[in-house]
Amino acid sequence: MVEQAGKKVVLVTGASAGIGQAIVLKMRSEGWIVYGAARRVNKMDELVAAGAKAVFIDVTDDASMAAAVETILAAEGRLDALVNNAGYGSYGALEDVPIDEARRQFEVNVFGLMRLTQLVLPAMRAAGSGTIMNISSMGGRIWMPIGGWYHATKHALEVLSDALRVEVQPFGVKVVVIQPGAIQSEWSDISADNLDTTTKNSVYRFLTEPMSRILRGYASAKPPGVIADTVAVALAAKNPRRRYRAPFDAKLYVRLHWLFPDWLWERVLRSSMGWTTKSVTGSGQV
Repeated sequence: MVEQAGKKVVLVTGASAGIGQAIVLKMRSEGWIVYGAARRVNKMDELVAAGAKAVFIDVTDDASMAAAVETILAAEGRLDALVNNAGYGSYGALEDVPIDEARRQFEVNVFGLMRLTQLVLPAMRAAGSGTIMNISSMGGRIWMPIGGWYHATKHALEVLSDALRVEVQPFGVKVVVIQPGAIQSEWSDISADNLDTTTKNSVYRFLTEPMSRILRGYASAKPPGVIADTVAVALAAKNPRRRYRAPFDAKLYVRLHWLFPDWLWERVLRSSMGWTTKSVTGSGQV
């Protein structure tokens, strides 16, 4: 049975916390029918209380994604937007990070996201409209040491989004990329905790320790509502921009990376992380 005919329907992944949770609440306030998806369905009581609908999705499990899409289409008869927000950051020196962990990060941040996109596109093409919104990162346009694998997944997402935009435009489907900067969320603390645990004996501690401090500094960053507001603006636009960046730090760092030659960007990174050749050789870590 189709519910609330005429209301637009959005599916938001990674909805149990942080940016995803904020997007669900924002789109509910905008009058959309909102499905929040995550593995931790038990963490979405607040969203259900706000009128959202919780569905289980593990983006590394094809069956769970197919079942969720089938459930939504059966209940609503339409799916107007997919917000691909699920993802995580696994930090560490490229020499240290196990290849299995690197593969898992690509499975979650890239392949799972694209598989879910494949599953919703037939309904959007049939309707002649729809929006695929990919939550990338300013890290999809810049890079930092110790975040190489994470940045690689977001750079891949940027390219896939551009290619997809051109492919689906003739069917009336839009593709939009959101590039958040530093945002308060459990994501950064979890990433810092994992980094501290896995690199405590690393020869790259001169870089991992500053990165851990940077990640923990996200506690004083802008709230996730900043990104939720940006998503709402993009979904409401008749002709949305290809990319949106928020808050200001994302706009600043992406612009600086574009302006700076490689050698200058590397010098800025070394300075900001307190690294010099002398500090490494003096620590016996080479």
